[in-house]
Amino acid sequence: MTLINSVATWLMKKRMHQIELFMKYPNEVQEEWFEKLISAAENTEWGKAHHYKSISTLQEFKERVPLQNYDTLKPYIERMLKGEQNVLWPSEIKWFAKSSGTTNDRSKFIPVSEEALEECHFKGGKDMLTMYFNNRPDSKLFTGKILTLGGSHQVSQLNADTFFGDLSAVIMKNLPLWAQFYRTPHLDIALLENFEEKIEKMARATIDSNMTGISGVPTWNILLFKRILEITGKDNLLEVWPNLELYFHGAVNFTPYREQFKKLIPDREMYYLETYNATEGFFGIQDLEEPGEMLLMLDYGIFYEFLPVEDLGKENPQTLTLDEVQLGENYALIISTNAGLWRYMIGDTVRFTSLAPFRIQITGRTKHYINAFGEEVIVDNADRALEEACRQTGAIVQEYTAGPVYFSDNKAGSHEWIIEFEKKPAEFERFVDLLDESLRKLNSDYDAKRFKDMALHRPLVHVAPRDTFFKWMKEKGKLGGQHKVPRLANNREYIESILKYLN
Repeated sequence: MTLINSVATWLMKKRMHQIELFMKYPNEVQEEWFEKLISAAENTEWGKAHHYKSISTLQEFKERVPLQNYDTLKPYIERMLKGEQNVLWPSEIKWFAKSSGTTNDRSKFIPVSEEALEECHFKGGKDMLTMYFNNRPDSKLFTGKILTLGGSHQVSQLNADTFFGDLSAVIMKNLPLWAQFYRTPHLDIALLENFEEKIEKMARATIDSNMTGISGVPTWNILLFKRILEITGKDNLLEVWPNLELYFHGAVNFTPYREQFKKLIPDREMYYLETYNATEGFFGIQDLEEPGEMLLMLDYGIFYEFLPVEDLGKENPQTLTLDEVQLGENYALIISTNAGLWRYMIGDTVRFTSLAPFRIQITGRTKHYINAFGEEVIVDNADRALEEACRQTGAIVQEYTAGPVYFSDNKAGSHEWIIEFEKKPAEFERFVDLLDESLRKLNSDYDAKRFKDMALHRPLVHVAPRDTFFKWMKEKGKLGGQHKVPRLANNREYIESILKYLN
């Protein structure tokens, strides 16, 4: 095992040189990928329809290809699901990553080409290890196993050669042998569709393993950890897995979960590494030991554009390239990929924290915000305000969601929150005041609307009983995988649904 660790460290040092190259020449690397993608797809149905052969500049590309979303690409993808090839991308596509919203039942099927698996998703997985070993060269990660809590896998009935499952399942079914050797538990358990059965079997299958690493969405990992502690009677995970040293996490902001993880894994040396691995592609990896930002990965077969959030909804909005973005601004992420997603708006918003190299933070979703009164509160504001309120009151938040309370009877509106605590604040009213004050400091628009309660009253906060959000998500059929609790909404859909559930 020591030899394996040494070989892995050597290989990852070689990869770090390549990463340093795109950090030094980001615009050139992106320009090269733009040309490769256009050239590769010029003889596809999409490429012919948009005259890719004669595209010589990015401006021509923007003029010929409008911004896309799932609905605009859906007719092409549905044909691909039935087995048609060379539609959006030239190579054979037989895998599709299934993604869906939190409360509606409509599923999205994102094409996953061989190139996307190899050059994007698998490369991202290897680069997570590269970043980690670069910062922790004395790691003993490969002396044990890495627990992976992913989604479920199904075989599509539309075509004998067409398969779909959520992204983690697609990746696990296609992993190279060396990666399969280090991950656990066995796929028979890892890909179970019944989430509660999966948690139970995973807990019992892994408690006696030498676990050195864990990967997954924090929401669902916490449920697994708590079940393991119930079975073993231990106080924390280090009593079960003493050699645990690394946790890869993504899909949701880790801030609300950080205190819970400190209790579950009471080790200051425990390494937390954030990734930005969406269904549509692998975009970012935390390259510095200090958390809070991720390196934008520029050589994964993805060409990036960025749309200022204030231009969302405008007709023919102008997107920016890397050399045009600014620090601190919020942008909707637009991608063109080696799986045939062209100028595709994935629904996430990001902010640049560094331009040399390009590092980002995820600030929210294009549909997950509250702007009922012009306050423009985004998920990043909410997470940071909650973190400050918790810090000052000793509270730990398990899950939350928030939405607007509209004007009525000449009364100002407000924001209504439902919060499930792992540890309740000692003084609840002070917690609410601190949440409100922190939001006012973070967001000048919110502060202006709160002035003398003219447009917004103090937040209305409900304390939800333990496991409320788990039971609500279960009722919606949205447990596990990359499903996540919707943090904010500009309507009362989620708030009303959960309040109705509670009553």
